[in-house]
Amino acid sequence: MKVYIKNYGQSIEVEVSTEVGQFLDRARHKSENLFHEKRRHWDGREFDEYLIAHECSRSYYETPEDWLCHRETFREIITVLESCTPKQRQRFLLFALEGLSCSQIGNIYGCSKSAVLNSIEAVRKKAKHILQADSAK
Repeated sequence: MKVYIKNYGQSIEVEVSTEVGQFLDRARHKSENLFHEKRRHWDGREFDEYLIAHECSRSYYETPEDWLCHRETFREIITVLESCTPKQRQRFLLFALEGLSCSQIGNIYGCSKSAVLNSIEAVRKKAKHILQADSAK
């Protein structure tokens, strides 16, 4: 399998095994997902450093306070996803976790891009509402 690696702005063609090619493809996909997640900030919070640390190569040691905050955030996210319809949940997860575009998700489910966007926006609104209600307590 041939891959192209940029070295000082110059593209170099390298022959690698299929296994290495798949690894490089997964790494590229994860980088794209991180970029999309960072760009979205869909719930208005700061980008989660825990996610960056675990998806990137540097090590990260979680404090008990961090662990508790992440656990509470996880519960909030689960609450939001449980309040959604199955279609909304599936479409949102494909968008947020897998990094698929609205048109790609529409092709998977046989619906329009705007239907997917409406589902994603509905989940975002529910998330904002639930998170604002929790912060008001």
